[in-house]
Amino acid sequence: MTFAPEAPISAEIRRRGVQAAQGKAAFDLLLVGGTVVDVATGELRPADVGLVGGLIASVHPPGSRADAAETHDLAGLFLAPGFVDCHVHFESSYMGPADYAAVVVAHGTTTAVWDPHELANVAGLPAVRWAVEASRGLPLRVLVTAPSCVPSAPGLEVGGAVFGPAEMAEMLGWPEVHGVSEVMDMAGVLSGAARMEGIVAAGLASGKNVNGHARDLAGAGLQAYAAAGVTSDHEIMTGDDLLAKLRAGLTVELRGSHDAVLPGAVAAILSLPHFPATLVACTDDIMPDELVERGGLRDTLARLVHRGMSPIDAIRMATLNAALRLKRDDIGLVAPGRRAEIAVLSDLDAIRVARVYIEGRLVAVDGRMLAAPPRSFAGAPRDTVKLAPLEAEAFRLRVKDVSDGVARLPVVGGVRVVQWAETEVVVREGFAELPPGHSLVGVLHRHGQRDATPMVCLANGWGEPRGAIATTILHDSHNLLVLGRDPADMTAAANALIACGGGMAVAAGGIVQAVLALPVAGLLAETPPEVTAADFATLRRAADAIIDWLPPYRMFRAVVGQSLACNPGPHPTDLGITDGGTGEVRDPTLPLLAAR
Repeated sequence: MTFAPEAPISAEIRRRGVQAAQGKAAFDLLLVGGTVVDVATGELRPADVGLVGGLIASVHPPGSRADAAETHDLAGLFLAPGFVDCHVHFESSYMGPADYAAVVVAHGTTTAVWDPHELANVAGLPAVRWAVEASRGLPLRVLVTAPSCVPSAPGLEVGGAVFGPAEMAEMLGWPEVHGVSEVMDMAGVLSGAARMEGIVAAGLASGKNVNGHARDLAGAGLQAYAAAGVTSDHEIMTGDDLLAKLRAGLTVELRGSHDAVLPGAVAAILSLPHFPATLVACTDDIMPDELVERGGLRDTLARLVHRGMSPIDAIRMATLNAALRLKRDDIGLVAPGRRAEIAVLSDLDAIRVARVYIEGRLVAVDGRMLAAPPRSFAGAPRDTVKLAPLEAEAFRLRVKDVSDGVARLPVVGGVRVVQWAETEVVVREGFAELPPGHSLVGVLHRHGQRDATPMVCLANGWGEPRGAIATTILHDSHNLLVLGRDPADMTAAANALIACGGGMAVAAGGIVQAVLALPVAGLLAETPPEVTAADFATLRRAADAIIDWLPPYRMFRAVVGQSLACNPGPHPTDLGITDGGTGEVRDPTLPLLAAR
């Protein structure tokens, strides 16, 4: 099957729809016996739905019509609009658009707003163009947005490309681009940096959405960020944070990737007198095994219901509210005149999807596509790990100005929620001996834009790894990071990725234990979704054997987010230990106190 989800409904289909709605012509397909989830009125009402081509022509009383070329009996089932994921990075699932679509469409997602800033940070404008081209002809409507954070933290990291106002204006001029991706350089927005002013101005001039990333912004800073023209945020960390963002006029994209936030978020939403129209749902980042097992956005909605939100409100977030956010009146409702994109549910509370209709055609049953979308990686960016093989010496922590003695060094404290720390180390012949409870983190610039000498620093919160993990998925500039204690393990893991063109690797005892090859930009696999998920699960088990994860961080999400330099607190990048809150860059090899 081929699809054109953004093609206009033809005049002929409209004409036939008008005739069919009046009983002057038969429907192409009649869905009978079901209950419509009416997210406009909040009703669950028995109704039959008549389709003509890709158009919903009529939603009428049960049994009142029987004239159709084909009839599907949906007795006992619920008909909801197709779900809209308002903010997602396909790269976080290591899948290209076709593979991602093959998983999520079968679970009811019919539209995804894709921010390909991971690809853009590696390979620039050609990578964004590839994202657009690779999204054509799929059953999933992929609305690509223009990455604003290339890099996300200028001066704190070096990636593979730099986008400014000119690049933003060029991308927004492409008809397939639907807005500005999350504006992560919060410091640049608040300080009035010319680059960010120009990027936001280009978005505003285009009339397309300017999407946000307002992590930890509150008070005057939050007001200023919204005043700049940014209109959404998904970086919600508490219920109070959610309410503050709503009160600042932002559309809140409540994400499923941060499960621990959802109870407080739902409680805050339920405290309001009315359900907000500016509250939508998104997944943001999902690991491949979790995506294949749980289905993406439907799982987020099910977890919201489990925490006390009504099923209709949860579905409203992902349908009508999302359509309003996207300025679309052709999706978001099961109603005449809308596109025939319908998720049929067998269990409303569990958001269990039994069937999916796209363009008026049945495309999935019980979580399985009837036909897989065509896969192609033609023109995808490859050979992006521009590094020579390394020696173990590369990951030893050299201490400046000290040959032998004791020195105090800065430490990246914590895992996902980080804070500055420090510790004393013994120095012998210019190198630090790793203290108990600490690990080494090495970051290498892999894009060929600067010197690739590893930046090595100390971290705590990871226990004492019995091996090493390496990754070229490293938000947001996607350099190569290695975490471990033994430089020999770290070298083995890093060299495995250099050899295969990027991905993730685990090593122990100086021997590689598992590799997940991601040859497209060091971010995406070329294997089918189920294979990618299984390979990642194998890698996850290898990592579990060498790291005693601290709950709730038994996840690779913590590893790949270590260098998110736009956020406040210490983050290791290719330039040093950086802090997006203060803009500082510390040399991890420079003692804080004089050696003794």
